[in-house]
Amino acid sequence: MRQPLPFAGHSSAGPGLEEVMELVARGDKDAFATLYDAVAGTVFGIALRVVRDRAQSEEVAQEVMIDLWRQAARYRPEQGSVMTWAATIAHRRAIDRVRSAQAAANRDHDTAVRDGQRPYDEVVEQVEKRLEGEQVRRCMGGLTELQREAVTLAYYQGLTYREVAETLGTPLPTIKTRMRDGLIRLRDCMGVTT
Repeated sequence: MRQPLPFAGHSSAGPGLEEVMELVARGDKDAFATLYDAVAGTVFGIALRVVRDRAQSEEVAQEVMIDLWRQAARYRPEQGSVMTWAATIAHRRAIDRVRSAQAAANRDHDTAVRDGQRPYDEVVEQVEKRLEGEQVRRCMGGLTELQREAVTLAYYQGLTYREVAETLGTPLPTIKTRMRDGLIRLRDCMGVTT
């Protein structure tokens, strides 16, 4: 097996990248190894600057190197250097990867939004909350004054039974009994089954 060809960038005695590309276009694997060594770092660097993800940048760089192998015959020295050609392909591939990832993210987001909105109807939920609130207010009106005060302090103001007893100046066992009776009345009024 032959050693990879040196190119003009490494040794003035060897061929330039344009000549290496000619050999690559004819299927010379050693020439491709030389080309790879010469441009792979630059290709990866461009991909990484655009994609900003190391793993995906490595994939893009490999795709670019495969493109260079397959498209070597399309290279035209009069249109620019090999390095410029490789850099252009790398930049385009990296941009394509970013656009593809963004399009996939947009599709996923649109699907989630679309699927998430079908079962959820904001107006229906607001009406249900309002009706439940009215039913609770109506049922609270059916409690005795002490029951209503105790339930309000405990459930709407977050007080403990002991704090409710102190606030109302009523013995704790009385508050517990009133609360139990009041909650039973509320449950029955609202039609909640246990």
